[in-house]
Amino acid sequence: MATIDVTEPWATRRIEAPTYVLSRWLFLRLLGVVYLVAFLSLVPQVTGLVGEHGLLPARPFLDRASAIYGGAAYRLFPTLCWLGASDATLQALCWAGVALALLLIAGVAQVPVLLLLWVDYLSLSVAGQTFLWFQWDALLLETGLLAILFAPTQLVPSLTTERAPLAPARWLVWGLLFRLMVLSGATKLASGDPTWRHLTALDYHFWTQPLPPWPAWYAQWLPEWLHRAMTLAILVIELGVPWLILAPQRWRYLRYAACALLVAGQLAIALTGNYGFFNLLAIVLCVPLLDDAVLRRVLPLALTAGEPEPRWRQYAVRGLAAVLAVLAALAFAREIAQTLPGVRRPLENPLLDAVAPLRSVNGYGLFRVMTTERPEIVIEGSEDTLHWSEYGFPWKPGDVARRPRFMAPHMPRLDWQMWFAGLDPAGAQAWLLPLLRNILEGTPQVL
Repeated sequence: MATIDVTEPWATRRIEAPTYVLSRWLFLRLLGVVYLVAFLSLVPQVTGLVGEHGLLPARPFLDRASAIYGGAAYRLFPTLCWLGASDATLQALCWAGVALALLLIAGVAQVPVLLLLWVDYLSLSVAGQTFLWFQWDALLLETGLLAILFAPTQLVPSLTTERAPLAPARWLVWGLLFRLMVLSGATKLASGDPTWRHLTALDYHFWTQPLPPWPAWYAQWLPEWLHRAMTLAILVIELGVPWLILAPQRWRYLRYAACALLVAGQLAIALTGNYGFFNLLAIVLCVPLLDDAVLRRVLPLALTAGEPEPRWRQYAVRGLAAVLAVLAALAFAREIAQTLPGVRRPLENPLLDAVAPLRSVNGYGLFRVMTTERPEIVIEGSEDTLHWSEYGFPWKPGDVARRPRFMAPHMPRLDWQMWFAGLDPAGAQAWLLPLLRNILEGTPQVL
């Protein structure tokens, strides 16, 4: 491990400069696990959602985009599905993602593999339309893009040496975690929502969230004072703790503390909610906060930094990192500004608008306005128009006698969208009416 001289007005001492080879090794393999989960979750769903006989077929969607935007449609809707959007193609994209994720976990040719994973998931996200428009879909794309810059360029995995990580790429990952957390807290307060201002949000959250698991029932009946304390803790973790990420190296233990607190917050959310792979991905983003020295206490892997990255790679990463940092700062500012009360439409920014189709420089802000009621759409069917029976969904709440279940990190996208449809039935008609028609016709891809 290298050392650096630190000169203080009162003393001169030597501090070991941290390395992040093992940290990056773990981060990239855990990211591969997230990609694996995301693609496997899509395999049984994608044809029913956007396949040839799905609720929002991808091919007509792209045809309409081409008719409206002409040649610009390829830039505005970047997806490999322009080459084909059949059920077989969609399944092939999912299974290709599974194979690539396994290669990433194995450490094989990580830079090209990460690039292909990003292209694959972007393609499915565009073709998936509203069903792949969740914040964690965007977060996975942004994390995947930054990982391309962070990964080593060597093609063959090694358990002894890897090319040294480039600091600008690591800083971008730290910055993404910082933005995710701070924006999640800042937008809650900037929105003017009274439940966050008065610390009453958790009086509603556990029973109004989209897919509550069974522990949420117990959490709902905790004392009100504890709900207030937990709400305050959420705001502190989201608004205060991320600043510890910026601590100087001599106070790196503050960064370790930030990692522990942020991971604890995500585990608490995962215990009382079903948010697909979001919590897992947020935890993975915390890993680069830990340097090799602390990780080797729990992961005894003798991996050290070998030769540096090629000069061209260093220059390329530094240049791209500077551009992405500027875009990230603009996205951060815009997200807060357009959350303020009285702002009725998204604020325009030419730079952000230019890269928006790539979905890889994003604003975040989960539950910035807390729902305080739970409207549900109930679908019923009858063979004689006299006796009606409810169509149940495998994951979303329905039968009040059925115990809510865990399904994360699986992401049941139709069940999730039914929650949004209950809040805004008119806005969901594009896929809700096809759902009713497909149920009536007994379309197997949907049922």
